[in-house]
Amino acid sequence: MSRHSLPEGFLWGVATSAFQIEGGAHEDGRGESIWDRFAATPGRIADGSNAVVACDHYHRWREDIELMRWLGVGAYRFSIAWPRILPRGRGRINPAGLDWYDALVDTLLEAGILPFVTLYHWDLPQELQDAGGWGVRETADAFVAYADAVSRRLGDRVRHWTTHNEPWCVAFQGHEVGAQAPGHRDPAESLRAAHHVLLSHGGAVEVLRRNSPGAEVGIVLILAPVSPATESAADRDAARQADGSLNRWYLDPLFRGRYPEDAIEDRVRLGHAQGPALPFVRDGDLRTIATPIDFLGVNYYSRNVVRAAPSGAPTVDPPAPERERTDMGWEVYPRGLYDTLVRVTRDYAPAKIYVTENGAAYTDAADAEGRIADQRRIDYLDAHIAQAGRAIADGVPLAGYFAWSLLDNFEWAHGYAKRFGLFEVDFETQRRRPRDSAHWYRQVVAPNSARDAEPQPLLRRMT
Repeated sequence: MSRHSLPEGFLWGVATSAFQIEGGAHEDGRGESIWDRFAATPGRIADGSNAVVACDHYHRWREDIELMRWLGVGAYRFSIAWPRILPRGRGRINPAGLDWYDALVDTLLEAGILPFVTLYHWDLPQELQDAGGWGVRETADAFVAYADAVSRRLGDRVRHWTTHNEPWCVAFQGHEVGAQAPGHRDPAESLRAAHHVLLSHGGAVEVLRRNSPGAEVGIVLILAPVSPATESAADRDAARQADGSLNRWYLDPLFRGRYPEDAIEDRVRLGHAQGPALPFVRDGDLRTIATPIDFLGVNYYSRNVVRAAPSGAPTVDPPAPERERTDMGWEVYPRGLYDTLVRVTRDYAPAKIYVTENGAAYTDAADAEGRIADQRRIDYLDAHIAQAGRAIADGVPLAGYFAWSLLDNFEWAHGYAKRFGLFEVDFETQRRRPRDSAHWYRQVVAPNSARDAEPQPLLRRMT
């Protein structure tokens, strides 16, 4: 049981993404995505796996909703697979894809769980990538048409829409360092991709509002405080640079209608941009990007500690060995969530904030009785929820918290080696089994829970 209490009506949820859990990759007209192609490329995925089946959520979604009912969460944040709706990225709509999400939304609502829909969690249709992907402006137009198609079908019931998940990962991880799909290493393309993602967000906001009157519309950013490794002038400037590229490059255009001047200068100095004008930015683009939103989603896992490389550019300084780290190698730093929420509120004043992802990867074996005692995950979640409560007490308009993740899943380039789930998944049998953290989280959300007094048969077996 958490030692913390948050305000009455605070929204507790869990989060997943389509590519990581759905599977059904070749079923019912779904098209190929950039992550299908990336995962099929030898050497891209650490364990050589793919997400053709993943958690088989495409077939087991009713079972997974029962897991959420048992937890008692009030909301489920999930993403829609663009290639399942528009197999070629634009043009012909696949009715079977819309039907599947239609049934998912209806069943969530019947269970008393609010659907929190993310339109893009990195699975760009491959045909759009073949035509230039996020590096070209036409992809932004295709996204707006996709948002229209989905919201015309679901907009009468979905009251919370997120356009994009973590544009920084799309641009930097996918186009600058090549660690994620499409696997490019082109800093100039990364800047164009970031801009077109943000532009597509702004274009989609009004479409979502038109098709889903009264709904909340927002975007999700991965944010983190950036600390210098030392107090030297060089390391402090490296921290400024890293903050500019990770945080302010996205927050400033969304809330201030401009890119940060110092971050542009950094990019020019590194040769990633030719001048402060940023030639891919057209008149009116920044007004579109800065279309007011109803909430900001914040994904937080850890802070960044950086030092200056000989060139002056920032490099990540690994946490000291004695600091606690998750299986991802990320430092456990709960204070960073508080610092991030306070900083965003102070500098950008969003109307509302949700912590849309927060969690930790740990591997803990079941004992002889089948119990999975994952105390480290409980400690991680507990400490971060405490910082969320502290932020609310200090005036942050935080309205909800989503644990990442409901299930173990396909963890992108790591494959199935990293385990974030409240529920363990046996990927050979697809059996779901609650970890201690699932039982703990169930008690945390209990004050706001509308769960049935009597568990369903599936969950009676689990308890």
